[in-house]
Amino acid sequence: DLSEERASRVRTEERADMAAHLHDSVLQTLALIQKHADDGRTVATLARAQERDLRGWLYGDQREDPTTLAGALRAAAAEVEDGFGVPIEVVTVGDTAASDRLRPLVLAAREAMVNAARHSTADQVDVYAESDGRRCEVFVRDRGRGFDLGAVPEDRLGVRNSIEDRMRRHGGQAVIRTAPGEGTEVKLALTLDGAASSAAPAGSAHEDERT
Repeated sequence: DLSEERASRVRTEERADMAAHLHDSVLQTLALIQKHADDGRTVATLARAQERDLRGWLYGDQREDPTTLAGALRAAAAEVEDGFGVPIEVVTVGDTAASDRLRPLVLAAREAMVNAARHSTADQVDVYAESDGRRCEVFVRDRGRGFDLGAVPEDRLGVRNSIEDRMRRHGGQAVIRTAPGEGTEVKLALTLDGAASSAAPAGSAHEDERT
């Protein structure tokens, strides 16, 4: 039967593709892991990167597709995770197409991830995003050391430019909650129609202030 022959050929090609991918990607990653076996952070970073790659290849996973908000956040998280070796878990509810309007939100979220990975000493950073097509909110949380908002000098820039001011310029808000020993949460909110949101005004500090 012609259809059975075609199906058999497709399966054979798929197995060949899988074998090639395993050789080109997975086995090379395993070799790198063996080489860096004494460096736990490097091993974890390599393993997480390989997990993302293999999942995307096997299931056609578009989780890091930058044409959507969820995909753009996951792509940013992957970059930061690979750069700092700190796992970043991203959970999204709802989604919307990426646009110039959303770009400041994604960039601010990425900066918050960088700050948490660099300064918090947390073992993991959590990102939660929600979008209903009209308004988007992103939370970046860590259970690290936190810091005292009141102890940050007013003339220190850091996150004030890269997160708070950026969100404010584009009609959004950034609210930062933290305390010594209690970790840090950065809440970002942006409406998609260009109107200013009714959320609370931007916070006043973040780990990045310590750089």
